[in-house]
Amino acid sequence: MSDTQPPEQKGAIARFLAASPDSVGKTIFVAVAVCLVASMVVSAAAVSLRPVQDANRLKDRQVNVLQVAGVYEPGIDVTEAFAAFEPHVLELETGEFVDDQFDPTTFDDIAAASDPDLSVALDNDPAGIGRRSNYRVIYLLRDQSGELDKVVLPLHGYGLWSTLYGFIALENNGNDIFGLQFYQHGETPGLGAEVDNPRWKALWNGKKLRDDAGDLQITVSKTQPAAGPDFYVDALAGATLTSVGVDNLVKFWMGDAGYAPFLAKLQAGEF
Repeated sequence: MSDTQPPEQKGAIARFLAASPDSVGKTIFVAVAVCLVASMVVSAAAVSLRPVQDANRLKDRQVNVLQVAGVYEPGIDVTEAFAAFEPHVLELETGEFVDDQFDPTTFDDIAAASDPDLSVALDNDPAGIGRRSNYRVIYLLRDQSGELDKVVLPLHGYGLWSTLYGFIALENNGNDIFGLQFYQHGETPGLGAEVDNPRWKALWNGKKLRDDAGDLQITVSKTQPAAGPDFYVDALAGATLTSVGVDNLVKFWMGDAGYAPFLAKLQAGEF
């Protein structure tokens, strides 16, 4: 104990040290000390593990892109397989790539939706997302001859309990659906969470977005629409609101506020 300490401080320290281990003061001191040490350990662990977490999130995204495009197989080198895809930053309003403004390998289009300079607030918001980024990272897959094979587009929207995040894969004509799947959601297990059921996901394969007149007709419902079976995906049993959410989000992102300008250019052979 330093001789430079005031007498009253020396006395307080002496009384604390002399107190019973079961005293309120010592109990509170130990509890606070343990909390401080634990918080420091947790903070240090979070910082040190962040690169690993980021790498895992990136790999999970890549796996989902491979899966929805039908090129994933267990045991494959994900990084090598994903290298076949061309990532591009798409400006939704114009349907043009803006890779000269943003790096498609690092641009976070979900985070961009919270940036007023990179997004818009939605007045007509059937997908329930509040704001929409002006830019999305999309993926083109070409065949060995260099011809466009498939396009993978991210989409998201609100279901019953959560925002569902996923991808839709389209054939090179920009109208035929190859697949749809979600990689993150909090829907009810056994009901809304059946969006992950392979049997339900398989229902999307071969469906069409628009009819010959160019009208968006794809529908998720319990009854077949007048447009016919090519535009119809049966709703999830016992999960009406989740099914409505999927219907809304797909129509939103495939519509004029989403990818329609890009899909029009795709169908015109610009990519």
